[in-house]
Amino acid sequence: MTGTLYLVATPIGNLEDITFRAVRILREAGLIACEDTRHTRRLLDHYGIAKPAVSYHEHNERERAAELTAKLLAGISVALVSDAGMPLVSDPGFRLVTSAIENGIPVIPIPGPSALVTALAASGMPTDAFYFGGFLPPKSGQRIRALTALAGVEATLVFYEAPHRILEALADVEQTLGARPVVVARELTKIHEEFLRGTAAEVRASLAARDAIKGEITLLIGRPAEPEPDSTPLDEAVAACMREGLSRMDAMKAVARRRGLSKRDVYRDMQRKT
Repeated sequence: MTGTLYLVATPIGNLEDITFRAVRILREAGLIACEDTRHTRRLLDHYGIAKPAVSYHEHNERERAAELTAKLLAGISVALVSDAGMPLVSDPGFRLVTSAIENGIPVIPIPGPSALVTALAASGMPTDAFYFGGFLPPKSGQRIRALTALAGVEATLVFYEAPHRILEALADVEQTLGARPVVVARELTKIHEEFLRGTAAEVRASLAARDAIKGEITLLIGRPAEPEPDSTPLDEAVAACMREGLSRMDAMKAVARRRGLSKRDVYRDMQRKT
């Protein structure tokens, strides 16, 4: 009988932000795999959990995934944790999960804290649709290309960012996406938790005035602004499209699509004016 792989969400700051179930699983697991054993040991000690822990991070993921899969196949249950939040969300774990699935090992998520959801909920930005892009590329050119590709996405954009790159990232947001609303959520659930709101330029100016920028950062960017209503008469809008090379029929279709009308509505309006 195989063991079970548990994906255990851990606090993103405040050690009280952990579920009863997560604490129980950490106590019952045969082994805990974590990014930094010293960091996780503080959490385990806080809850009086004395279990063996092994490192599992981006530099040893390939080898450790094979070792942990062997232990799981031998009947030892493993709890995978990251330094903060849900494993695999911009953190290691993908290789181990896919290996477990391929070997018929049960994979059970133990949900809990997530900086992504925490920041989004309190940001004041629309939450009905959002895009999570993990960490933005570290170099400006790559970052601008990534932001440009997302410029038309009708959703709140959410990224994680390092404190030493946030000023450059905000400059690229301003250059690429203009004066959209921006929120920088910093040190979530910790003593110095804060939300900075404004345009990218305004938030950047506020951060740049500080002696130092520290802490974990979640960057949220508002969706594109709604286009101004087009009050151009329909017949003139169709004529403008025809001057751009469209046939009369294609021009009516284009205008109808832009205005949220049916082609028949556009045709009837034009007939009344002829």
